[in-house]
Amino acid sequence: MKIGNRIKELRLKNNLTLEELASRSELTKGFLSQLERDLTSPNISTLEDILEALGTNLSEFFQSEPEEKIVFKASDFFENEQESYKVEWIVPNAQKNKMEPILLTLYSGMDSKELSGHTGDEFGYVLRGSIELVIGNKKYKVKAKETFYLSGPESHYIHNSGNSDAKVLWITTPPLF
Repeated sequence: MKIGNRIKELRLKNNLTLEELASRSELTKGFLSQLERDLTSPNISTLEDILEALGTNLSEFFQSEPEEKIVFKASDFFENEQESYKVEWIVPNAQKNKMEPILLTLYSGMDSKELSGHTGDEFGYVLRGSIELVIGNKKYKVKAKETFYLSGPESHYIHNSGNSDAKVLWITTPPLF
């Protein structure tokens, strides 16, 4: 960890000039400038004085928060294969999020898991093949490069009546899989 850079971030976050921080911590502006550029290092006592002036302490200063993962590679995905379909979770641990995107491969002639009615929404994009979205006694044909969007108060599922596998990007909120 670059201590100087972190101190500068905290100073700017607190809208303090070098002069104001120097006054509050009883240090010189020159020393703080060198410190922020990592040209010098403070002793523990001096660092505690600076951090107190910045409204934090040693424990919080050195506590590192894990960086939130934003980009996921295929090696991060995990899958569950059933007799009639395969689910790929393309955002690991999405169950903790507000939405859950999956890739669903629905084998020819098969049905997806039936989802019970819920209070969220669902979006699907058919990447390959064609499917029937079955909601109650209604069926909606959705072909490749077409989408569907529904609220979830009724139970529903997807059926593949085609001769080849269908692949669907399916996003639910809240997570349901």
